[in-house]
Amino acid sequence: MSQTITVEGMSCEHCEQTVEEALEDVDGVETVAVDRDAERATVEGDAATGDLVEAVDEAGYEASA
Repeated sequence: MSQTITVEGMSCEHCEQTVEEALEDVDGVETVAVDRDAERATVEGDAATGDLVEAVDEAGYEASA
């Protein structure tokens, strides 16, 4: 299953990497693609949306489903 969440606050490649790593640590995530220009992250897998949003928030960025 593919999910896309909005991620605000990314300003550089390091930000993208931080968000990607945070999402990859969530149970059920298979792959992650982060696009700072579009302010979104697309996740493949069966992770709960709330867990994805929480992981991004804990990494210091604002996420919403």
